[in-house]
Amino acid sequence: MEECRHQTLSRYRILVLLIVLLGISGCQPGVEDPGDEATMSIHVTSTAFNEGENIPKEYSCDGENLSPPLAWSDVPQGTQSLVLIVDDPDAPSGTFVHWVVYDLPAALASLPEGASGIGREGVNGFRKSGFGGPCPPRGSTHRYFFKLYALDMVSGLKAGATKAEVEKAMQGHILAQGQLVGKYGR
Repeated sequence: MEECRHQTLSRYRILVLLIVLLGISGCQPGVEDPGDEATMSIHVTSTAFNEGENIPKEYSCDGENLSPPLAWSDVPQGTQSLVLIVDDPDAPSGTFVHWVVYDLPAALASLPEGASGIGREGVNGFRKSGFGGPCPPRGSTHRYFFKLYALDMVSGLKAGATKAEVEKAMQGHILAQGQLVGKYGR
């Protein structure tokens, strides 16, 4: 009888320990982590370059400095707006922002070459609004990340917001995301 009571207490202690551990980690049995919904993937492409390939000169500071054409698919239901952030994590002084576009219409499936005036544009690393093309230091090749986010809200931010302001507004509202990476060297 004493042995049976000891086993019951041990099981009870294990159950209590599991409940405490789950509570500490923020997980609950049968409930998905809210971050899991952002793992859905949007497929981002360009007719100007493929994933991991070189970005053509006309889309850089050495050419016409136009934004490349972009297209995407697999935007989830419930999306209220889209955000596009283009940045270069290889810049000598840290990640350099080339383009911030937010409050893009959820129904939009592409941006044409040289796009502007669609959604709201933020300030880039050149301290200008709009697209600023790849322009790495001579003798180097950098990666450029074209990151698209589907949000469950419209930010309401005024035009001219910074990347940090847009990212702060996006927190907790990302339904899905995708990216296309291109390279450019000089």
